[in-house]
Amino acid sequence: VSTQSTGLIKSVEPLCFKMSLFVSRIVRKQRKIKYFSTQTTQEAPVTAKKNIVGIPLQQLQKEFIEHGLEKFRHSQVFSWIYQKGVTKFEHMSNISLPTREKLNKEFSIDVGFVTKDQLSKDGTRKWLVCFNGQSIESVFIPETRRGTLCVSSQVGCTVGCKFCYTGIQPVVRNLKASEIVSQVFIAKQLLYDFDNINNNPMDQSKVVSNIVFMGQGEPFYNYRNVKTALEVIIDPMGLNFSKRRITVSTSGVVPIIAKLGQDFPGINLAISLHAVNDKLRNELVPINRQYPLSELISECKKFPGLRGSRRLTFEYVMLKDVNDSLLDAKCLVKLLAGIPSIVNLIPYNAVPGLPFECSSNNRIRQFSEFIESKGKEKKFFCDLADE
Repeated sequence: VSTQSTGLIKSVEPLCFKMSLFVSRIVRKQRKIKYFSTQTTQEAPVTAKKNIVGIPLQQLQKEFIEHGLEKFRHSQVFSWIYQKGVTKFEHMSNISLPTREKLNKEFSIDVGFVTKDQLSKDGTRKWLVCFNGQSIESVFIPETRRGTLCVSSQVGCTVGCKFCYTGIQPVVRNLKASEIVSQVFIAKQLLYDFDNINNNPMDQSKVVSNIVFMGQGEPFYNYRNVKTALEVIIDPMGLNFSKRRITVSTSGVVPIIAKLGQDFPGINLAISLHAVNDKLRNELVPINRQYPLSELISECKKFPGLRGSRRLTFEYVMLKDVNDSLLDAKCLVKLLAGIPSIVNLIPYNAVPGLPFECSSNNRIRQFSEFIESKGKEKKFFCDLADE
């Protein structure tokens, strides 16, 4: 992953090709930034209690009633966890002592633990988070007007894109809803963002203001748990994020695209495109063999809520002499015609052992300028992201 600052591309260890930083211009020089490790949190004790992290509000009420608790207790506990960042029942001061003791006996609040915490000079922060002995990464990227958290949805990835760092790792399992929600919780906790509580989900004073599902894994191949996690993330009594500040990225699992739009009207969708014809995309993004471009683009045109101000994002990693020609740019313009879109060009971060290089700055600039020149008439514009 890399971030942009003062005309430089600052490269950090790769998390996944899909993390888009939505930065506005290309830069000419590159240099590595050094990381220093900060203190990590301690491992949570193993417990047989039911973990209530990631359980939606109404389902939590049913759980509590089944355990003999008053039906209003769920909202109290929900608020303490997600609005105040409390992970111990004994600290929930507006709940009676006998009830707290019962809660502590029957339930747990387990958000995993951080085994590595890395901070770059520009504020980008990466965490290695462990759940049940298996680790995933999440990354926080601070910008002038927002702070974006990139979360993972799987341990490894099922898609296996040929240029992706995560793609060379074997898929282990889907993350649970609790493990997805915990990534947001941990970020807010370590960034002291629970101190900035208010009731406005669009508030830009929040440290973590945006969430992107662009980390490890294909979110649509774990949609059941992603959906459950989103219910907690957008709940006004939960983490209280606006759907407009959440983006879910997919490599092209066509059947779930409409379902996401129906389940969460107003949420943002990003497509990891990376090629403009089936022959190349079959090679780079193997899922294209199952869901070819014609099906993918057709489904994108039907995504709910698309209009001038509501656009799809198409991510396009720039690979030298692979997908970066002027002909590719022309085909991309034709492919996306009529779809309100942001084309997010991503300079490639080379991965050791993979036979791909980043396109030159000049080539990327030419590619971008051509797309932008056609943007108004084709209802989309180009954005350049440092990856």
